[in-house]
Amino acid sequence: MIGRTLILVGVLFVLTGLLVSLIPKIPGVGRLPGDLLIRKDSFTFYFPITTCLLLSVVLTVVLWLAGRK
Repeated sequence: MIGRTLILVGVLFVLTGLLVSLIPKIPGVGRLPGDLLIRKDSFTFYFPITTCLLLSVVLTVVLWLAGRK
């Protein structure tokens, strides 16, 4: 049981690393409609809310499919 858990955690780390390294290369990700960007004189606030929601839906579906037996 612990062996499987460690393997799963390792695979998740690898997939997360690949995702983080590939996201900047995907056009539009991080600049979707609904992502908040507020610029003032010397202040910039950026919150990619639409990107977060999209990523959440994709991960939910992937984990749901992976958990089905």
